[in-house]
Amino acid sequence: EAVPGFDNNCVRNPTLPHDVGGIAKFMGADTTQPFCLVVALVEPHVPWVMGDASQYPPDEIKLPPNIADTPRTREDFGKYLAEITYMDGQVGDILQALKGTGKDGETMVFFTSEQGSQFPGNKWTCWDTGLHTALTVRWPGKVAAGKRTGALVQYADVLPTILEAAGAYSEGGATPGYRLDGSSFLPVLLGKAGKHREFVYGMHNNIPEGPAYPIRTVSDGEYRYISNLRPEEIFIAKYLMGIHGDGGLNNPYWATWLYDTEAAPYIYKLVKRYMRRTAEQLYHTSEDRYEMENLVNDSSQAVRLAMMRAELGRWMVEQGDPGIPVDTEEAWQKKYWR
Repeated sequence: EAVPGFDNNCVRNPTLPHDVGGIAKFMGADTTQPFCLVVALVEPHVPWVMGDASQYPPDEIKLPPNIADTPRTREDFGKYLAEITYMDGQVGDILQALKGTGKDGETMVFFTSEQGSQFPGNKWTCWDTGLHTALTVRWPGKVAAGKRTGALVQYADVLPTILEAAGAYSEGGATPGYRLDGSSFLPVLLGKAGKHREFVYGMHNNIPEGPAYPIRTVSDGEYRYISNLRPEEIFIAKYLMGIHGDGGLNNPYWATWLYDTEAAPYIYKLVKRYMRRTAEQLYHTSEDRYEMENLVNDSSQAVRLAMMRAELGRWMVEQGDPGIPVDTEEAWQKKYWR
């Protein structure tokens, strides 16, 4: 059976027609039972071939400070923005299909992303631009339209939130037979609470993206602490930095970064920031959005550094995370491919 968005060899082809007929049928199949549907859009994953890139002229783009300003980077960033715009239209199509079922007024809709953009210093990292994504929730009559919150939540919190909204779960283990790692943030959505978590956490081991490079992080929403467990190693993301086969998934802007390092010292610093990292990093993220200034050696931050270091260690123990031993090719193969 044909899979929308994939060719006959199961290779993703985003230029193939998209069809919401299947999800409309699923959502409208039973008018008496609630449904749960996850639609995993592939845009704006590479290759960036969808949307109208002419809407984003390269010379008019303002790149963030953690992305090197080269002509090829500007061109590709425009294509990336065009795919986001295209995806926006897909979300609209899905919401229109939901409306067609007559259930849009009673359906809770979540929209989020899995990580930051596929530019160096974002995806496949534990910097804020790699982990922090938007989360939008629409639930007519329940969630106030246009309201924003600074409450910290994690992916693990989404499932218990949905279950509690459906009346199938409550905090404290009221539903027997299973335990969830996350906790419901439904009170935040309903305007009954302004805070959910004190800290959020992240990890990256870089397998199979490249050689093992274990990273752990904790954030309180204002500051972020990062522990690079093997700082003596260089960071390599082969899907971003390398070429394999016909180079179809290669990101050619990276080569232009390297080419310009001699002429542009700030680009050299960005390349070094990406590939060679200190053991610890501390950022005032709310003031330094792109986390360009490492405060780990700032004596005024010593108490905060110690506190966040201890919190990250506590979380790792709670998770049964031994650090480096679990982030090896051998351990990964044993865990996922046995």
